[in-house]
Amino acid sequence: MANKQTSILILDDEPIVSKRLKPSLEKKGYEVEAFTASADALARVQERSFDIVITDLKMEGVDGMQFLTEVKAQYPATEVIVITGFATMETAKESFNKGVFDFLAKPFKLGEITEVIAKAESKIQQT
Repeated sequence: MANKQTSILILDDEPIVSKRLKPSLEKKGYEVEAFTASADALARVQERSFDIVITDLKMEGVDGMQFLTEVKAQYPATEVIVITGFATMETAKESFNKGVFDFLAKPFKLGEITEVIAKAESKIQQT
């Protein structure tokens, strides 16, 4: 089990986010798939599960709340990390009620998100 690569799905409609995150996470040994369209990401999670899902909230089409609700409904064990430029107490509270692992406001530092991912990963490994 320990050798299994942790799989991460990133969904953010700003391509720059994935462009920055994907290579640095892959360098750390994660398996990463990045999406800028929520419909594509949604289609992908119908096909397979991911250990960790990182999603933005405010997007065209299916928003992040809907997306993470779908993910949690299908894979309760998947840890979801929300990143958003529109962080309010309300959205934070709502996402935690939906079982989100952590909530990061943009702009975040790479170190912050890798720390949260590591925490989520160790939680996954404990179960």
